[in-house]
Amino acid sequence: MGISDIIEQFISEALKEEDYVQLQRNELASRFGCVPSQINYVIATRFTNERGYIVESRRGGGGGITIKKIAMQGTNPIMHIVNSIGDTIDYPTAKILVANLVGYDVISPKEAKLICSGITDKVIAVANPLRDALRARILKSMLVNLI
Repeated sequence: MGISDIIEQFISEALKEEDYVQLQRNELASRFGCVPSQINYVIATRFTNERGYIVESRRGGGGGITIKKIAMQGTNPIMHIVNSIGDTIDYPTAKILVANLVGYDVISPKEAKLICSGITDKVIAVANPLRDALRARILKSMLVNLI
């Protein structure tokens, strides 16, 4: 397990206990024996909107960061994802969105695997931008049919 994974796990565990977590970039860097830019990297790549997080960052004073888990209460999470897709989507982003549905216990890991297998670049073997447009349409169709 790399340092990025350990930092992600620490933040994820804190978010299981609270709706949001407030962190100091310098304190986290000290705790994990890394540079503050490593904390920035983890937050920028693993706590994104696509993965269901809102990040607010403050400059100075140790670099305050607030991370909030986006609640999907009151709406259908599948329709939320469908509406967020747009006209095109690349495979890595689509895979993250499907993984979020598994994380919210909306679909099973087996359903996620089937969906992801049907939207890979290998399966949609046409040039971009047509490939990403087809992937978006196929993904939306699969998700809507799960409702």
